[in-house]
Amino acid sequence: MPGKLIVLEGTDGSGKSTQFAQLCRRLERQGMAFHRLAFPRYQEESSALIRLYLSGAFGARPGDVNAYAASSFYAVDRYASYRQDWGSYYERGGLILADRYTTSNAVHQGAKLPAAEREDFFRWLYDYEYARLGLPKPDLVCYLDMPTCLSVSLLRGREAATCTRADIHEQDTAYLTECRLCARQAAQVLGWQTVPCTGGDGALRSVEEISQDIWSAVSQALG
Repeated sequence: MPGKLIVLEGTDGSGKSTQFAQLCRRLERQGMAFHRLAFPRYQEESSALIRLYLSGAFGARPGDVNAYAASSFYAVDRYASYRQDWGSYYERGGLILADRYTTSNAVHQGAKLPAAEREDFFRWLYDYEYARLGLPKPDLVCYLDMPTCLSVSLLRGREAATCTRADIHEQDTAYLTECRLCARQAAQVLGWQTVPCTGGDGALRSVEEISQDIWSAVSQALG
């Protein structure tokens, strides 16, 4: 009997990696067995086209590679991961936690399309990865909703602190704005659990507050 697949999703700079680490630690304290994933798998050969794309080898702007072609790059990496790494564990009933998944294609590639075309893209994407490639569909997607102005500020601070160069997604503020709009649309259409990263006053919520919202949703999904 298949296991459970829980996905944390969010735009670049949403604090997703921090929250993923928080969730993993919480499950460990609970004594729950699970397998963790993070996509893309930059260190693996299956991510070669992703690395070329993000480096600008196919064009300096995200839109230089259309949503369907770029989605295929990421889907191939997930397929390889499923076949080589975690598929058998999942099929035996194991719990999988994923930092990004098919859902990231919905957010980052759907953002390249007009809003009126995105629902068709979402349907194509889910059919492609879940029906055609045979990847598991998540039992829960927690989407961290971070205003773009704050996420960009966090991204630029991270780049300065680590002396790293942003990829073509992270460099393009207009594109990041569309990603958030697309993510909110996807969350509504696809039934994701939205976790706000800011309060009613627009101030950033604490890591602990956001973490508690995620844990509540995960606990319910796990029964």
